[in-house]
Amino acid sequence: MNTNKSFLKKRKKPLLFAGVIVIIAIIIIFNMQAQREKALKVTVEKVKAVNLTSTISASGEVKPKKNVNISAHLPGRIEKIGVVEGQRVKNKDFLLKLDSTQYEANADRDRARIQSLKADLIRTEAVLKRDEKYHERQKKLYDEKLISSEQLESSQAQQDISKAYHDAILFQIKQAEASLASTMDNLQKTVFYSPIDGIITSLRVEEGEIALVGTMNNPGTVLLTIADLSVMEVEVEVDETDVVRVEFNQEAEIRVDAFPDDIIMGKVTEIGSSALQIVSASQESKDFKVVITLENPPTNLKPGLSASADIITARKQGVLAIPISALVIKEIAVDTDQLQESQQEGVYVVEKDRVKFQPVQKGIMGELKIEIVSGLEKEQEIVVGPYSALRELKDDKLIKIDRTKEEDK
Repeated sequence: MNTNKSFLKKRKKPLLFAGVIVIIAIIIIFNMQAQREKALKVTVEKVKAVNLTSTISASGEVKPKKNVNISAHLPGRIEKIGVVEGQRVKNKDFLLKLDSTQYEANADRDRARIQSLKADLIRTEAVLKRDEKYHERQKKLYDEKLISSEQLESSQAQQDISKAYHDAILFQIKQAEASLASTMDNLQKTVFYSPIDGIITSLRVEEGEIALVGTMNNPGTVLLTIADLSVMEVEVEVDETDVVRVEFNQEAEIRVDAFPDDIIMGKVTEIGSSALQIVSASQESKDFKVVITLENPPTNLKPGLSASADIITARKQGVLAIPISALVIKEIAVDTDQLQESQQEGVYVVEKDRVKFQPVQKGIMGELKIEIVSGLEKEQEIVVGPYSALRELKDDKLIKIDRTKEEDK
């Protein structure tokens, strides 16, 4: 019995020591597994050559190139309207007429005054001729010393008075003729004719209404609107950050809400040089007016329809491009002593099962892709998402490529 106990005591120490070693080994293995690098799941794409189109999107409305508002130059009751809304008219066609009774009476008054003054002119001319001849006779008598100087001076004064009366009548006639010309001009302004070929797009008055003349603070009555629909435009508002890329004759694709399935082509024909300041509730935004002239618009296109435009600022064929979502901005140290940092734009390139940051130089931007001028080669694999993974990526980071999205494509 004593021998067996002694043997068990001798065996107990090595067993305990071995157990401790096993436990320590298990702990080390678990720690190593816990510290093993965790791979980040990402999606990748290959750099490919594609055709890119850079556009600027803006919204606005359809307008005719020529749009004339007919307003009253003088007040008056509308006596007759010779057109209806939607009617096609030609240049010099009759539109409407205001009551001209007052202006016709003024014209008759001015004509009568002119006739009266002309009769007075005949009388003063006769008097002037008589006085001129009398003065000539008096002058001869004076030269012959048959009359005194006082008599000669009297005849000279009478001639001057007659001349003054005659000139006064001439001035009154000119004044009356000017008044008649002004009256006739007003009389002509009571009748309205079409200044262009077009369509009556708006008729805002009825016969019997009073047309009012506009002042500095109060606009006058707009009687009707004529539009030349042969040339149609789309007027859009472009943000100040984009307008610098807009140039004359750039092509544009127009979509009108009323024709959702049609794309109308056009060209930029006008670029505003000053901002249209639109004050919103949150902030002041600055947009610029850009006019696009449409090419072959639909015949039933109407002014005032809402439209959106994609102005094509650049086109490139077969250029290397990547998804815009793949671009990341990396902070890099410039001066380690002063701890200055700068930002560098690039992508993460896949190298086996790890990534490396690669700076790139950008070109034009398409709808979903952006041109890469330098920094990448065709068929290189780059990380394109997800966004949460791109934020965590660093050089030499272990990744696991998600192939499910590639299979979906």
